[in-house]
Order: sequence, then C-alpha cells, then structure tokens
Amino acid sequence: MTADELRSKYLEFFEKRGHKIIPSSPLVPENDPTTLFTGSGMQPMVPYLLGEQHPQGVRIVDSQKCFRSQDIEEVGDNRHDTFFEMLGNWSLGDYFKKEQLGWFLEFITSELGLPKVKLAVTIFEGDTNVPRDDEAESIWLDLGISKDRIFAYGADKNWWSRAGVPEKMPIGEPGGPDSEVFFEFTQVKHDPKFGDHCHPNCDCGRFLEIGNNVFMAYKKTEAGFFPLEKKNIDFGGGLERLLTAVNGDPDMFLTDSFQPIVNRLEKLSGKVYGEDRELTFAMRVIADHIRAAVLLASDGVIPSNKAQGYFARRLVRRAIRYADKIGISQNFLQELVDVVVGMYAKSYPNVKAQAELITEILITEEGKFRKSLAKGLREIEKEPQLDGHIAFRMYETYGFPLELTQEIAQERGQQVDKDQFQKEFDKHKELSRTSSSGMFKGGLQDHSEVTVKYHTATHLLHAALRKILGKHVGQKGSNITVERLRFDFSHPTKITADELKQIEDQINAWIKADLPVTRQEMKKQKALDSGAIAFFVEKYPDIVSVYTIGTDVDKDWISKELCGGPHVMHTGEIGPVHIFKEEAVSAGIRRIYIKLS
Repeated sequence: MTADELRSKYLEFFEKRGHKIIPSSPLVPENDPTTLFTGSGMQPMVPYLLGEQHPQGVRIVDSQKCFRSQDIEEVGDNRHDTFFEMLGNWSLGDYFKKEQLGWFLEFITSELGLPKVKLAVTIFEGDTNVPRDDEAESIWLDLGISKDRIFAYGADKNWWSRAGVPEKMPIGEPGGPDSEVFFEFTQVKHDPKFGDHCHPNCDCGRFLEIGNNVFMAYKKTEAGFFPLEKKNIDFGGGLERLLTAVNGDPDMFLTDSFQPIVNRLEKLSGKVYGEDRELTFAMRVIADHIRAAVLLASDGVIPSNKAQGYFARRLVRRAIRYADKIGISQNFLQELVDVVVGMYAKSYPNVKAQAELITEILITEEGKFRKSLAKGLREIEKEPQLDGHIAFRMYETYGFPLELTQEIAQERGQQVDKDQFQKEFDKHKELSRTSSSGMFKGGLQDHSEVTVKYHTATHLLHAALRKILGKHVGQKGSNITVERLRFDFSHPTKITADELKQIEDQINAWIKADLPVTRQEMKKQKALDSGAIAFFVEKYPDIVSVYTIGTDVDKDWISKELCGGPHVMHTGEIGPVHIFKEEAVSAGIRRIYIKLS
C-alpha cells in the first residue's frame, strides 16, 4: 500500500461517517509567535477543542503536515523522522469513546488489514485526581481485544492536556485520558537492556505506536476535576507509522514514504541500503532530511541562520555531510528534490508548482555549505589545540560533525573531549527544543491587540506591494511577533529607497483613512470568483472567511483575501507603521520588516 492510498482510505472512511475533510495547515503556523512549526495534527485544532465553533461542523478529518525539529538528532534509527503526516479525526462535542475506538479498530483491521492479534492498547490507570478509564477498557474488550493485550499506564503516558499531567494543569484547563494503539512486530526480539519484559511503551522496537485516541472529558476546578459538558475526541495517527505496520517490517524507511529517495541514493552512491549499519544510518538521515527540507521550502521555510530557516539549513547541511560518508562527494540535491517533488505532486500540488524555486533554493544552499566546509577546514588549522568547545563551535558554525573534527585532531596526535562536546551540544539541543516545541502552548494563536494590528497591516502591505511593484507580487510567508511584522514575497529585484517610501506612505494613507475591515463567510470558489486572493489556496477548506479592507461596492476595495483572522475593525486602529528593513531571502524572494511607529 502506498502513502497516497492509505491517506485516501483514511479520509474517505471518516467522510462516510459524517466527517468534513479539511486541508492541511502550513508547516509554519500563520501569525502565531508561540511556536516555530506545526508539530502535531491537533495543534491547528486547539481553539476548536477549547470551545470555538469550527466552520465545518462538529466532525472533522484531515492529514496534517508536521515538522519536529527536536527530532533531528534522533533520525537514523528505523522509526524517527522530522517531517511526517498526522492523520486526525475530531469530534467536537459529538460522538465519544465507543464510536471512536470502534471506528479506528475497524479502519486498521478491515481497511488496512492489520491482524487484531498483533495489536495492543493502553488506557489510563487512574490517580488521585481522575479514576481509572474502565470505560475504555470495557469497550476494547467488547471489540475483541483480549485482556492480556490491554495495558494501563499513569498520567505521564496516558493523559493529555496542554500543561501535561493533572497536577500541572491550571484551574479552568480541560484535559483527559487517552488510549493508544500499538502494532507488535513479532519478528523483533526484545532487548533485555530495556527491562525484563516487553510491553507497548518499551523502547526496544518491538512495539510501534500507530494511533492515539484522546478523550477530552474533564475540567480542572478549585474543587477538583469535573466532567465537561461537551466532551471532545482528538485522534492522531502517524501516516508513516501506519504504513510501516501495513508493510509488516519495522523499518519505516522501507515504505514508499522514503523508498524512492533511498533508491536514488543507492544509484548515486553505488551502495545498497541495509548492507551495513553505518551506511543504513546515513541513508536514513539523508532521506529524512531532504524530504523535510523540500516540504519546508514549499511552505516558505528557506535555509538561513534564524528562526525556522536555521532548522532548514541544519537539515540540508547534515544531509550533505552524511552523503560524503557514503561516497557522494558531488552535488546531488537536485536529483533528490526531483524525487521528493514526484512523491508529493498529487497530495500537495503546491510542492510541484514550486519545484523550480525549491530546487534553486536547495542547490544554492548546497553550494554555500561546500564552500563553508572548505573555509571551516582552513579555520580549524589555525587552532593549536582542538578540544570539545572548538569541536562544538565547528559543528555550530560550519556544520562539522564531531567525528570530522576528531579525525583532524587524530592526525595531529590530539584528542577531542567528547564529554565536553556533549555538554555544549546538550545545552544547544535544549535551546532548540524550547524554541521549537516548548514554545507551543496548545497551538492557540496570539490574539493580543498588537498582534491583531500587525495581522491587518500584513494585508495592507501585501496590497501596497502589488499596487506599487506589480501584480506579480505574491505572498511567500509571514511571521508576526509583538515587536514586528516580517513578510516574504516574490519579486525579482532589490526594492529601491523610493519604492520603499511609496509603499510605506501608501500603507499609512490607508490607515489614516480609517477604512472598514469586514468579514464574510462563503464557499471558497465563490470567494475566488469574487476577486479575493489567496496564495496558499489548498490549505483553505470549502467554506472560507474573506476579509475585505474598504468597501465591497463595485469592487472598491483595497484588499480582499482569504484569511483565518483575527483583524481590527477599522484600519485607523493600527496606527502609523514604519518599514525598517528590506532584504533578499533567495533568488526571486524578498523580505520586508515593519513595526508600529
């Protein structure tokens, strides 16, 4: 079974059961300064799980693109990846445990053909706050899961809330137990170093989690935990992991989510995947990192030394270093980009539409890094003594893995302190984890007054750019914090000082005019036909919100765009703005920074 087939089966299965299919949100959450990446399927759904009404109703299903930067260093085994798709279905105050567990079991056994005897499930064992989830256990037993295949764990494994375990939840916060489903690869022998007995949460590799059913059922109050009036279901299952289970082999990289890339690597290197441990590890790293880099680039994340771009750069440079390890010393990224584009041409058309730009971006980064390697080698020759601190600096600045610096040191008769390097590395990794996943506080968008002003200013900036530079200008990405607005757009040349002044003056003129900002809800195609623009069309559902700045009479508007909001009611609320920086991002992509005056 292919990834495309599995994704389609899942969406169609739940669509037949009354769910509305919604498109994937971008890998970079729009106008959400609390997190760098969309790291889970539920992240864009949290506002609706917390009570907001979803425009598509109470039953939702999707396949959400996700990226977890904190897993970069974990890639290389048979199951870790940085980019993945999370299949998800939600009940927003509608059905609950019985329907959810029954449907998911039906899907994986009837639609995917997984044998029930190889499944194991987990439930919440209960604590002083919330009782044991006997209801979930009873449902699983009724569905034919034997008693010895049901395992109970504590809140650290089988409880979900934005804050973590019940004790850490603030008053008023919702949460609930969950029930995970695992597939057992019986051909994998248990490794005793992980304990005497194997079980679903064992790390030996015999069990693979393929789905998590979250039952958001409780609210924390001063008096304890009480049932919510409207209970929600939040399900997430990794597409690649489900495909691995269907494939019957514990190696995720043998599925068609990675195999085309691995096949091309075999041709480029003249080596065979699986023939030795180091080669296999390297090919997994390259395959994962280039797949992720391409998908990130398609959502506007370009290799750089800041924010999201920093992680895109790490992916590309790490892939190049591992390519060197398996004998690929020539430039090779263009061939792999072509493979990845072909893999996602059907499921994510924007990847194919931007193939030329993505290729140019990654080829440029490949060239930069090969020059950086040469420069790094010259720099390292200036150091009389190579130690762990220098090794980490070479890793951080030039992308040198520890092994490369150790080899240079050995030639000098020196030795790099690995523990010293590891301390620096762990400190850096913790900072990466905090900036990426730890920043996420439930996926709630920042609706502060300043952020809302910047959000509306984004639309005015976009309109001003198209008016002054031309209709070829299209949004390629944006990022908003409480300090400033950053906007990426397509334009072939540097913007002159005169053009920047015209753009800034035009935005401020529209703000001074105190134009109305109105919202309409309509079918997507009707919105596009009416003149509304959208540069990431595929991410929007069939029913969309259209924000118009100015009057909609005789199309006398300044801006009309598909957008999720929120916005000010009148442009005058924004106040004067100032463009303080303009720069190139890559070939054909410019970036402008604006702040409130």
